Amino acid sequence: MHHFDYLIVGSGLFGSTFAYRATRAGKKCLVIDKREQLGGNVYCENVEGINVHKYGAHIFHTSNKQVWDFVNSIVEFNRYTNSPVANYKGKLYNLPFNMNTFYQMWCVTTPAEAKAKIEEQKAEAIAVLNGREPANLEEQALTLVGKDIFEKLIKEYTEKQWGRNCKDLPAFIIKRLPVRLVFDNNYFNDKYQGIPIGGYNKLIDGLLAGIKTRTGVDFFAEYKDNWREIADKLVYTGAIDEFFGYKLGKLDWRTVSFKTRIENTPNFQGNAVVNYTSHDQPYTRIIEHKHFEMFGGDVYNVPKTVVSEEYSTEYKEDMEPYYPVNDERNNKLAEEYRKLAAQESNVIFGGRLAQYKYYDMAPIIEQVLNLKEI
Repeated sequence: MHHFDYLIVGSGLFGSTFAYRATRAGKKCLVIDKREQLGGNVYCENVEGINVHKYGAHIFHTSNKQVWDFVNSIVEFNRYTNSPVANYKGKLYNLPFNMNTFYQMWCVTTPAEAKAKIEEQKAEAIAVLNGREPANLEEQALTLVGKDIFEKLIKEYTEKQWGRNCKDLPAFIIKRLPVRLVFDNNYFNDKYQGIPIGGYNKLIDGLLAGIKTRTGVDFFAEYKDNWREIADKLVYTGAIDEFFGYKLGKLDWRTVSFKTRIENTPNFQGNAVVNYTSHDQPYTRIIEHKHFEMFGGDVYNVPKTVVSEEYSTEYKEDMEPYYPVNDERNNKLAEEYRKLAAQESNVIFGGRLAQYKYYDMAPIIEQVLNLKEI
């Protein structure tokens, strides 16, 4: 059996970037993944000539030039700009809230008119509170943007996402709702954003080029008890509670599920992301994957399209864990697990699942690039 410097469990962005850096530093790595393919949740499946984001839409964005230059050194990124559209009962609104949204909502055409309308509605909500602090998400949102925006673009969408009424959700979830008094539909404020040209598999393949990998491997069945025999150190990117056999109890997750289908049209909704903000539809949004990589008239060069309806659900056994649940019980339990993790010799816990923290893609890569010892 070969001896490795690192056994890396999971080939998502943390594991793959770590393997890339370690290999460049002259270390030998073995990367294993329980799925049959590499890439973790950024893995794309090619359907009808379209890269389908199998585990949810992934849009790369960062203001960190080091991270942007690094990923572009592996594969060039395109010019995709995330500009979601919201559909509320058949009417369309641009997101994030900007002058286009306010024109669609109230027919106002100047920033001054839009600001006056928002301030008027905020004042009504603040008056209702009569001096007390907002007690729940609904009251908080109303004081930030007023009733029209709240009722059409926030309330029901948030309820679908969390599976709870806005009056039963804590106020702190929405500390601020960005309001832009300019005609700018770009969702992110970051300096750089895009999608790898040719899809995310190109990024993963580039990071793992020449590195030994094994797919369809269950770490717990095959390596958990004897990994020290084949590697000096372990990089673990699975769920932290599972690593410790759930001995302190199980952490909760929110998850999303997808219904993906092929549509016999080249252009189904004209945008990569359309949010459905009313309870009329059970899904939170529809992703049309080709718009991540095909722009303008190029959309019509591929005769079919692939769309995914996205549903937000409570996590159950055998589902994909996506989002940590940041309530008191889970945060406390995660902290206990992190203490156990800190006591493990020669084990690095990396990524969303192993740290029980929600991360975008760029911060994960930044974390690995900034690791002192590899």
